Amino acid sequence: MRILRLRELPADPAAEPALTISFAALRAEPERWGGHRGGLAVRLAPADAVEDLAADLRLLSLIEIEFPNAGEGRGYSQARLLRERLGFRGELRAVGEGVRQDRLFLLARCGFDAFELAAGEDMQAARRALTRYDVAYQPGSSLLEMRRQRFHRGGSSSTLG
Repeated sequence: MRILRLRELPADPAAEPALTISFAALRAEPERWGGHRGGLAVRLAPADAVEDLAADLRLLSLIEIEFPNAGEGRGYSQARLLRERLGFRGELRAVGEGVRQDRLFLLARCGFDAFELAAGEDMQAARRALTRYDVAYQPGSSLLEMRRQRFHRGGSSSTLG
């Protein structure tokens, strides 16, 4: 598993990796997972309703969102909902065959801070893809450093020089 992260994880060599369960498993046995000791992660499929996860976000240190192929884009919306509406601050990881270097910049702008690269993807090319652009035309996550953003959340606009 090759994971590219935008943020450093807390250095705790004794910490166990998060146990990853499906969204369906979390919904089926909420009392079991509510008492889980250690890190807990959930994997969302494209059709999973992110809003149904709101009550359980306090339990989660990691949310993985599946991109099973290049044509699947619902994960972008899932990430925006988790970050902006639901306030999730843990690690948000894009996973699956659709996680390719040419999509990383847009994934990061939607709030992803970790990427499990698809088989055959070059790690250095993926790192470069994250710095390919430095001007954004739409509002988005501040995980990537932008030189300028044309439209600001306050409604005013600036012009590009």
